Amino acid sequence: MPYCNSIPKELTPTKTYLGLGSNVGDRHCNLERALQLLSHKIKLALVSPIYDTAPVGNTRQKRFLNLVCQASTTLKPTDLLFFIKEIEAGMGRQPGPLNSPRPIDIDILFYGDRIVNTPELIVPHPRLTERAFVLVPLNDIASDFVHPATGERITQLLQALNIEPDDVVRLENIRGELCTK
Repeated sequence: MPYCNSIPKELTPTKTYLGLGSNVGDRHCNLERALQLLSHKIKLALVSPIYDTAPVGNTRQKRFLNLVCQASTTLKPTDLLFFIKEIEAGMGRQPGPLNSPRPIDIDILFYGDRIVNTPELIVPHPRLTERAFVLVPLNDIASDFVHPATGERITQLLQALNIEPDDVVRLENIRGELCTK
């Protein structure tokens, strides 16, 4: 049998972008804990600054802390989704109405340049082009990334938004503080 020097496609890491948000409990520690739990199965590469953001949809709730991270994973998109849902449930997220308060929300924004449309998962995230709380931190770490469905760079998508000054406020880099939860 000839020697094969290629890695099977299912084991080749895929660059993925995840959006994280929290508006219940210690929001900062929730983000830090989620990143720590994500790193058990995916390799974190870049993490944006944290932003304090206005809620979208249900505006009668506390503001969110949001960030975006770039990671690489060998998990298939649906396996990554199930892993994320386990983290969310383990951190206390309860099923509820759309846009309800939550200790952690993790969304798959992009999975390489793939377009996924299944009953369980739609990637690229279908509403990311409308959300400053996603595009602003994403622009910090991937401004030149091209949206596989629209062909636009993140900077272009961000420029198309009408952002109110108080909607997305960059915080000083508070990552690395000790969270005891």
